[in-house]
Amino acid sequence: MVALDALSVSVEDADAMTDAEVALFGEPGMPAPKEGWQRSRVVALFPTDAAARDAARLLQAQDFFEGCVVQGVRAVLEQDWVRLTQSQFDPVEITPSFWIVPTWHEPPAAAQQVIRLDPGLAFGTGTHPTTRMCLRWIAQHGPVGPRVLDYGCGSGILAIGAAKFGAQEIVAVDIDPAAVESSRLNAEANHAVLTAGLPDLARGEHDLVLANILATPLKVLAPLLCAHVRSGGHLVLAGILARQADELTQAYAPWVTLQVSDEEDGWILMTALKR
Repeated sequence: MVALDALSVSVEDADAMTDAEVALFGEPGMPAPKEGWQRSRVVALFPTDAAARDAARLLQAQDFFEGCVVQGVRAVLEQDWVRLTQSQFDPVEITPSFWIVPTWHEPPAAAQQVIRLDPGLAFGTGTHPTTRMCLRWIAQHGPVGPRVLDYGCGSGILAIGAAKFGAQEIVAVDIDPAAVESSRLNAEANHAVLTAGLPDLARGEHDLVLANILATPLKVLAPLLCAHVRSGGHLVLAGILARQADELTQAYAPWVTLQVSDEEDGWILMTALKR
């Protein structure tokens, strides 16, 4: 479809919402249960009606199109796509007084602490349970010390949350340069002072180490993350499914004793106090 100058392409279950639907459930870090559905529908967007019809004719002439059928070509009504996208993102409540608010919304009246954050390329807008649980922990525990490390910072939302609740020396690192830049811009928009960079920027010990990644990399990073937590400091881990609690506990056992501190929609927050 890209070769045919499609503006966008999506693949859907052709039997969705029918008696023939067979749902496929995948989990982060795990192989896909199947390569795809029994029958798939490909939807492509083209700039003009003529371009769409030309693409349909070209596809039907290809050998690989055997067994497929063009279901139709229809016009897409003009819309304000920016406004439509914005309408899908409302303020997110972390606690009754702590909210994540897109820039096009007014903060709720009860909000005493607000992070201004718009959806972007990097993970972390407050809509995912793992992000909410980390921020809730930060809000409930307040300032745990001046030095904070956000490892795998994504949008920088956890580092910004730490700044809102009293952290003074914050380092946010990620392997993705786009996430690093996103963290810098979001921090600036929220008047939060932090240093963002690639993982080699993380040095020394911290009062709080946050890592919202996934279970597999968290296990690999166990010795590194624990080494960054000072004695008496806190470790907060997310991106973990409830069924993965035991394996994370075992992976971190040489350094700290993890416990489940929160749970939401099958995801858990695991924390430890380093002795």
